[in-house]
Amino acid sequence: MRLSLRRPCPLLTVPVLLCALLGLTTPAGASEGPSASAAVARLYEEASLATARYEEGRRAARLQKAKVRKLDRLLSKKRRHVAVLHDDLGRLASAQYRTGGGLPYTAQLLLADDPEDLVRGKQAMWQADLAVNSAVAKTQRAAARLAVAQRDADRAKRGLDRRNARLAKLKRGIERKLETAQWALQGEADRSVAAGKCRGAVRLKQPKSSSTRAWVTPVKTYELSAGFDSVGERWARRHTGQDFAVDIGAPVRSVGAGRVESVSCGGGFGIEVVVRHRGGYFTQYAHLAAVTVDQGDKVRTGQWIGQAGTTGNSTGPHLHFETRLTPDLGSGVDPRKWLAERGVKL
Repeated sequence: MRLSLRRPCPLLTVPVLLCALLGLTTPAGASEGPSASAAVARLYEEASLATARYEEGRRAARLQKAKVRKLDRLLSKKRRHVAVLHDDLGRLASAQYRTGGGLPYTAQLLLADDPEDLVRGKQAMWQADLAVNSAVAKTQRAAARLAVAQRDADRAKRGLDRRNARLAKLKRGIERKLETAQWALQGEADRSVAAGKCRGAVRLKQPKSSSTRAWVTPVKTYELSAGFDSVGERWARRHTGQDFAVDIGAPVRSVGAGRVESVSCGGGFGIEVVVRHRGGYFTQYAHLAAVTVDQGDKVRTGQWIGQAGTTGNSTGPHLHFETRLTPDLGSGVDPRKWLAERGVKL
């Protein structure tokens, strides 16, 4: 089963990533009963954290790999430079030999047509020789430093690769447990719908939020699927809301502050919640696997009110979301336009 974790968490630094390996433990499997909702919520959080750490590790490994490649290119360039300088020294030595470098300097002075020109030429040769020798030494020292840096970078990359392999294994383990918990939760929801009796609110720990926005999307991570007023075989006439493709157990939140108008279980919408907002508008959240509120509860913007599922007339996990003029079906308005008027773009 594919996880709907398309928006990564804030990036962690590499040291935090590595330390977190020691702190993140594989969660226990989901249990039967109402705790399935809490297990799914916890596993969603852990899967999101594991995914963020894994993706950060992959980015760090890619950067380290690029650093190794750059150091390798620089080291090759320095080595080529040393080779060129050695060639220059060889040419200087050969030129010196051809111009009398094999004779003692005193003999060269005695045999020279112009001793002053010979002295000037020798001085120039010595200076060139010293310059090349100095350049060779500096380049060799630079190459040695680069070689050490390359070894360190290679070692760091191998360490990151090992840690990323451990993170990937941990991530897969959490995802397998999450999938098991998701279908346990859906099974409980299907039994409730079949009995026509909702299990009541499951009070989950709400996420901390510092947002001051008055309106938000009904789910944080999603892909849009069937839109408002679209035509299809699954609907008697036309589609009355906007569908969000999400996985079973994904947190569903109230798009704005309000009060829970109703919580129902059964029928084409399966498990659903309707919230009344200021201004006389209502929002509906349908095909849920669980609810976290009761009728009459006051809710704030972004508060979790349920978990997505595939109850009722549903062909797969998704959230059916409506904006209505009344609490009842048939009074819907286009959710995308309604949210856009409130500063929320889908």
